[in-house]
Amino acid sequence: MTSEFDVIVVGGGPAGSTAAWKLRLGGMRVLVLDREPFPRLKLCAGWVTPEALKDLEIEPADYPHRLLSFRRLHFHAWGLHLPAPCVQHSIRRLEFDAWLLARSGAEVRQHAVSDIREEREGYLIDERYRARYLIGAGGTSCPVYRTLFRRLEPRNRALQTATLELEFPCDWRDGDCHLWFFDHGLPGYSWYVPKADGWLNVGVGGMAQLLRQRNGDLHAHWRHLQARLQRRFGLQAPEQPAGYSYFLRGPLRSLRRGNALLAGDAAGLATQDLCEGIGPAVRSGLRSAEAILTGRPYELESALHATSLPGFAGRWLSRRFTRANTRA
Repeated sequence: MTSEFDVIVVGGGPAGSTAAWKLRLGGMRVLVLDREPFPRLKLCAGWVTPEALKDLEIEPADYPHRLLSFRRLHFHAWGLHLPAPCVQHSIRRLEFDAWLLARSGAEVRQHAVSDIREEREGYLIDERYRARYLIGAGGTSCPVYRTLFRRLEPRNRALQTATLELEFPCDWRDGDCHLWFFDHGLPGYSWYVPKADGWLNVGVGGMAQLLRQRNGDLHAHWRHLQARLQRRFGLQAPEQPAGYSYFLRGPLRSLRRGNALLAGDAAGLATQDLCEGIGPAVRSGLRSAEAILTGRPYELESALHATSLPGFAGRWLSRRFTRANTRA
């Protein structure tokens, strides 16, 4: 016997929970399926912009978990140091994602989706769940993308990033965020992102195709970051980082097929300069829900910025990470 819903959302991260929240406000019966139980560990620098919080209708003072606000962002490249004023925030995804999902009010079930069948009246998931609409928000390995979109919209491997990072308890002293670009030929950057109440996220990431072409070893770049953290902050980062991969934003074409839509990392929406994904995930979740509720086209080109940084800085980094990489 199948369970019937108006919308099934595959993936309970920021894109999926935001879509579910907006759809529930619109009166729809929504089921969120995720292969992991929440709260679940999600490695991420946890960089959240004021625009993302505004989209989520959250005031920083009202968020009930760890949130640290930055007033300066430190850029480091080729021996130069540029401290830039900013208003940004960091969160722990373990807390942020679970809170957003609970706030959505949607029914949530732990379930690893394996079979998606298109029907005349919608979609049947694993012979158990049926809905007229389907939103794929399950990240880079989203089964909705794999089943319904991969042939239609193959991913551009030139836009793939590779990342190593860790988040751990730390009595940090420097409460600003630091980013180091292009160290030792890295086609990307490493980071130090403090979080409230004694947590720290550090990591290194680069464009995967360029790393391969340069015979680059991301673990060697991790060891270089460890040495830098020891020298600059007196920190000893743990030895075993975790790795993952995702895609930066390219041309936004086929993000809807019939009544199936893609959002967040399933659609490859991270910005081209700082590889920031939470803001685009939230905005795409809102737009996917609005398209279902209103019948308007699912359009993201005008809703998403290609870069996180304004002006020349964002455009220059975007060229370094994407255009040069695509030509290689």
